[in-house]
Amino acid sequence: MDLTSPQPNGNFEHQFRNRFDSLLPTIQKRWPDLTHHTLEATRGSFDELVGLIERNTGLTPQGVREQLEELMHSTGDRGKNLADALDPIEEQLEQLLDELNNTLRPRIEQPVRQRPLLAVGVALGVGVLLGAMLRGGRRS
Repeated sequence: MDLTSPQPNGNFEHQFRNRFDSLLPTIQKRWPDLTHHTLEATRGSFDELVGLIERNTGLTPQGVREQLEELMHSTGDRGKNLADALDPIEEQLEQLLDELNNTLRPRIEQPVRQRPLLAVGVALGVGVLLGAMLRGGRRS
């Protein structure tokens, strides 16, 4: 082992192991000669994966480490960018749900409060109908 090459710290290795399953497709694209099964056999161990890629590609351990670190950081950045892009959509959805709750709920609650037995009867009828349809679908 080359003592001059920096080793990833324990925190990095832990993060790598936790994200290994999501990184696997990207790793396979980068090194297509390695089979999915062979990559999974490393169990997400950073050092084992570096050794495997080194043996199969002729790259230096330092080169493999740098490429894997780059892959991990680039996929992390993409995930962060996606999360940032989804924030405004999430806010819009929350606003829409609040509006629906404020407008639709009173319109539904009022008839139920005025005729509770009718509401229970309708709910029971819908439940029986759905149950019969689902049960009939299983026999087919």
